[in-house]
Amino acid sequence: MALSNYERLLQLAAEVFAVKDDPSQLDVDDAVIERLQRMHPATLKAHDTGNGPVAWVLLIPTTLDLMQQFVEGAINERQLFDLTPDQGPYQAVYLCSALVLYEYRRQGITRSLALQAIAHIRQSNPVEALFVWPFSSAGNAASVAIAAEAGLTLYKRIHGHNAAQAE
Repeated sequence: MALSNYERLLQLAAEVFAVKDDPSQLDVDDAVIERLQRMHPATLKAHDTGNGPVAWVLLIPTTLDLMQQFVEGAINERQLFDLTPDQGPYQAVYLCSALVLYEYRRQGITRSLALQAIAHIRQSNPVEALFVWPFSSAGNAASVAIAAEAGLTLYKRIHGHNAAQAE
């Protein structure tokens, strides 16, 4: 029996992020989703074509101080999540993960979901920065486009290094 879209997204997440092998990354479970929803209801967005989700975007709104610590490598992704207050105001948004099933890529789904979520978060928070930890060239390109369209400064944590980069 073929896997459902949801199962395929979970499999893709495991392949791309290998979170089970890296305790410093955020392992998204029901408790994490519940807390993200308390932070802001727009932290998790999905695109469903009627047969289950084909894409999802997960964002963590946070403070500029925690963003800076993360992009510089002083704290890891799990610590970023744990240290972020449940209530804003939030000045930065971490594009934590964006996954799209292969046959739905290059259709602007990630960009659309992320921009919707950021706009919703900005309605009640003074967000001025977007930050990422890109795991792929496609993820890197998407984050550049999203930040530009949202009018946000983009900061990147360099994978495997403790160096930060602003664009």
